[in-house]
Amino acid sequence: ILFALAVTSVFTVAQNEVGVVQFFGRYVRTAQPGLSFKLPFGIEKVTKVNVREYQTEEFGVATARYDTRGRMRPGADNLTVALMLTGDLNVGLVPWIVQYRVKDPYNYLFKVRDVRRLLVDMSEATMRLVVGDRSINEVINNRKEIADEAKLLLQKELNQAEAGIQINTIELKKTNVPGPVQPSFNEVNQATQEKEQMIYQANEDYN
Repeated sequence: ILFALAVTSVFTVAQNEVGVVQFFGRYVRTAQPGLSFKLPFGIEKVTKVNVREYQTEEFGVATARYDTRGRMRPGADNLTVALMLTGDLNVGLVPWIVQYRVKDPYNYLFKVRDVRRLLVDMSEATMRLVVGDRSINEVINNRKEIADEAKLLLQKELNQAEAGIQINTIELKKTNVPGPVQPSFNEVNQATQEKEQMIYQANEDYN
């Protein structure tokens, strides 16, 4: 009995964690890193939450995966999420990565049922909103500007939802148009450049 009492009363929290203590399911306190004590025999339960390590969610990024037989295969499962409609009614492939960490363990555990699902859905909605306000050329050439705006909007939405997580960075990967429309897109760009060159040359001749 004494051994069980000692074992169930003591717990250790790592340096990168905090321990959220519940009394019969009700939150009572947060234990900081180090050796701590709680009521024994399951009266108090401890959930350890990593608050320092950054986690990553990828959207439309093809990463290598392994099947059930251990064979590596391309990770094309989430590529369709990168297909987006731009403000000038073009379709772009806009892959991006979100890096985040837990900031408020209490909100993270108790305010939202599935924080990761919320993050994924809000990230996609936010990116589509930002991309939808820009032309395809702006999306291709101004990736940092788009990423910064998306980060601010996403953090605002997560704060309102009390998700308990903080966005560190949003990184847009190489943006392009889908393969089947790439030749047409190149032709349009070439025609636009030739038009601008003709207008410039005409102005020079006139002056």
